Amino acid sequence: MNLAEKFALGAAHAELMGVEFVDFDEEREEITLRFNAPDSFITPRGSVQGGLVAGFLDEVMGWAHVWATDHVEAPLNLEINMSLLKPVPAGPLVGKGRVIKRGRRVTYLEGELLSEDGQLLARSTSTAIPTPRPTAENRGKI
Repeated sequence: MNLAEKFALGAAHAELMGVEFVDFDEEREEITLRFNAPDSFITPRGSVQGGLVAGFLDEVMGWAHVWATDHVEAPLNLEINMSLLKPVPAGPLVGKGRVIKRGRRVTYLEGELLSEDGQLLARSTSTAIPTPRPTAENRGKI
């Protein structure tokens, strides 16, 4: 597996969000990613559109599960809850995702989106089904 496959770098959505891998803490099953919210994500209110904030959180929660399963599984979301706590600005952001509980049938995930200086901007939780991680060979079949 090359680095682009391992970190989904080059995937169109990841490129759009400016995703960069920072760290994975195996013991806590927590991943840290950097994002770069482009100016095109900003609404007339001056902050990132809420659905796009959900995308950042979905990305970081999903990768927490992928890394926790050594890249074998990927979560299929049943539901995502999100709370916007402060306006999310354009530019650099930090995402932290973690596995709360991982079972054979259901996985519980949590995510946070922070400003570069550590202010909590948004939080999320997800209930998901663990599935085999999509690859070039099985894409669209699982």
